[in-house]
Amino acid sequence: IAVLQIVKESQQQHGLRHGDFQRYRGYCSRRLRRLRKTLNFKMGNRHKFTGKKVTEEILSDNRYLLLILMDAERAWSYAMQLKQEANTEPRKRFHLLSRLRKAVKHAEELERLCESNRVDAKTKLEAQAYMAYLTGMLRFEHQEWKAAMEAFNKCKTIYEKLANAFTEEQAVLYNQRVEEISPNIRYCAYNIGDQSAMNELMQMRLRSGGTEGLLAEKLEVTYLHASTKQAATMSEVEWRGRTVPAKIDKVRIFLLGLADNEAAIVQAENEETKERLFESLLSECRDAIQAVREDLKPDQKQREHSLENDSGKVSNIQYLHSYLTYIKLSTAIKRNESMAKSLQKALLQQQRSEEDGKRTPRPQDLIRLYDIILQNLVELTQLPGLEEDKNFQKEIGLKTLVYKAYRCFFIAQSYVLVKKWSEALVLYERVLKYAREVQSGAGAYTNSLKELPDVQDLITQVNAEKYSLQAAAILDANDTHETESPSQVKDGKPLSERFETFCLDPSLVSKQVSLVHFPPGFQPIPCKPLFFDLALNHVAFPPLEDKVEQKAKSGLTGYIKGIFGFKS
Repeated sequence: IAVLQIVKESQQQHGLRHGDFQRYRGYCSRRLRRLRKTLNFKMGNRHKFTGKKVTEEILSDNRYLLLILMDAERAWSYAMQLKQEANTEPRKRFHLLSRLRKAVKHAEELERLCESNRVDAKTKLEAQAYMAYLTGMLRFEHQEWKAAMEAFNKCKTIYEKLANAFTEEQAVLYNQRVEEISPNIRYCAYNIGDQSAMNELMQMRLRSGGTEGLLAEKLEVTYLHASTKQAATMSEVEWRGRTVPAKIDKVRIFLLGLADNEAAIVQAENEETKERLFESLLSECRDAIQAVREDLKPDQKQREHSLENDSGKVSNIQYLHSYLTYIKLSTAIKRNESMAKSLQKALLQQQRSEEDGKRTPRPQDLIRLYDIILQNLVELTQLPGLEEDKNFQKEIGLKTLVYKAYRCFFIAQSYVLVKKWSEALVLYERVLKYAREVQSGAGAYTNSLKELPDVQDLITQVNAEKYSLQAAAILDANDTHETESPSQVKDGKPLSERFETFCLDPSLVSKQVSLVHFPPGFQPIPCKPLFFDLALNHVAFPPLEDKVEQKAKSGLTGYIKGIFGFKS
């Protein structure tokens, strides 16, 4: 069986990716139950427990070895769970050691079974390495440094040989395990008396931002202890020609580790590691500033009566506060400049990372970074105790011009993207103006400007961009005239009104095609004719006198005759 591969895959898939040892322990218990049921290797029944041991005689299936391996993993995961809980409940440490001893016991049984002729050589070596690894962890917890170091070295040697014997894909797991136990070996060597091992541990801590597992807590305590010892020998700090006492332990520890932190940032392998180191350094600096600020409050009340204040000179504690603030702001500027450089590379290479779901960098992102840098430089000029330092003010002024030039350059780039050629050209001229001012005033400050971006490269780039801009503006003007040809201009008329004119209209194949005006517009129509009867005035009607007289004669007699039915 591939012991390390099975262990690693199980751990990554069942909780250890998030440090959930309890979930992994539950998985080991369930897998043990399934294996026993499949192999019919049950420990009695629900009423009675009957212990069974795996022996060489029944090694007909590799799953019998998995039983022992899962027992060891279950005990180990329980020990790691108790280690997390022991930070708040120290009594659980005894249970932790008991579980680790149980894991070592199962690993010894696995190694003994693997000595059988039925097991191949690779599994034998992996079982020996697994046994050495758990033994080393148990001795490490017991603080038996020499025995732990021997066990870890044995484990490391076996895994290195296995890595060399197989392909690169198979060797990845072995090399990862070697990297995991290397800090433990160095820590054991340090406790035995090897001081060089501590330097290697500190460099590893700075590069990776911390270690994991059993070593993490012990390494942090050791680092603080060693730093405190060194800080006891540090009594004062010198900055810009003035020496001030450093009495606060947190400040002294921070200042002693400052050079190592800066060296680790320079040697960082990738941008992610560098960003993490910058954040760690800024966090430590803020803690040191807070410690100085607490001592600064009572000092401010006494400054009114001090001779230093009468002479216009800030106190020592205030000057130390200015020094730490200078470190914080300078580190923030370096961090933002590092981020700006990585964004500039992405812009120059025109990387399209739509597949990874990342947003494409834009010049506006760089403008924001340079705005923050310029704001930090303004805060530097306002630090107490440095207002009268002309060299410092001149140096900050030159740095401000450099970053203003880069800020103007990327503002011009953003205008180029939206085809505002005139505005971009004016900004390019402003960049050249700032760059020439820096070159003319950087005579005595060349050393302090070495860390800044090169202004001459910016001038060369701006000159090239100006020619490109002029060419793009001319081409854009020609394209504008071409696009105004009648065959490509859409006048808004529906299709029914422009049958005689050819027009490239993409809307004809869309869902909102314009064929006719709807509803149609109103049009004038003739109204209904009116007829007037003018002939009626000239018509002569026949006489009706005879009929009128007969009607008058009938009178009452006619009426009575009508009633009784006498009709004439």
